[in-house]
Order: sequence, then structure tokens, then C-alpha cells
Amino acid sequence: MSSPLIQPYLMFGGRCEEALEFYRTALGAQIDMLMRYQDSPEAPPPGVLPPGFENKVMHASFRVGGTVLMASDGCEQGQVFKGFSLSISVTEEAEAKRFFSALADGGTVQMPLAKTFWSPCFGMLTDRFGVSWMINVLTAECGE
Repeated sequence: MSSPLIQPYLMFGGRCEEALEFYRTALGAQIDMLMRYQDSPEAPPPGVLPPGFENKVMHASFRVGGTVLMASDGCEQGQVFKGFSLSISVTEEAEAKRFFSALADGGTVQMPLAKTFWSPCFGMLTDRFGVSWMINVLTAECGE
């Protein structure tokens, strides 16, 4: 029996391409694959997509470091991301500060970067697309 692979799949409700470019700039994300609805070998059933979504992203795969994430515009405008956070763990405070600052641009900071009992530098924010992030500097004491 093989082990399951769990990967985040983010639905951006019409803003996927903008989000991918943001993550490319903010986090150094690399886009591995992008398919638009109009390029699908099978058209979606009538009435599934809002008018004007033909050129939107049906499916994308991108990497941040060694993590693969997937994304789409979904089948409706608007998105709500609730009940989860994406966590970025790094080994240097300068890198944490760079990622935090880039992701916070246009977003909302819930907890500024600060020392905690488990990390010399930890913070939480929601980016401009509504995705919640936790930035954490790993230390040997934290199980690095």
C-alpha cells in the first residue's frame, strides 16, 4: 500500500494568475504547470463557469522550495480561505523577515514577527488573497 500524498489546493475565485505572480515575487515560487479552461481537452458542462472565465486558470501547479502546491480560479468568483494556514519554516531570521514583509504587502498582520518560546522569530498574517500564513524560524531546540 502506498502512502497518501496531501497537497494544498488553493481556489482563487478569478485571481489565480495574479496570486501565482505574487507568490513568484514574494516567495520565489516556480510555476510548473498552468492550464486555462479554454485549453482543456474537455469543455466544462454548460453553466458551470461564469461568463469570461474561459481564459482563467483551470489548474496550476507551483513550488515554493520543496513543497508543491496546486491552484485554480475555481468555478466562481471570489474565495474564502478559512480554517487553515500555510506554514513556512526557515533557518534564518533575515529570510523570515523577507517572506513576512513580502506576504504582508496588501495583507493583514495578525501577529508581528517576534520571539516565542519555540522560535526566535515567529509571526502570522493573512495575505492580500485571504490566505493565512505562519512564518517560523526553526532552531535546534524546536526539533530542526
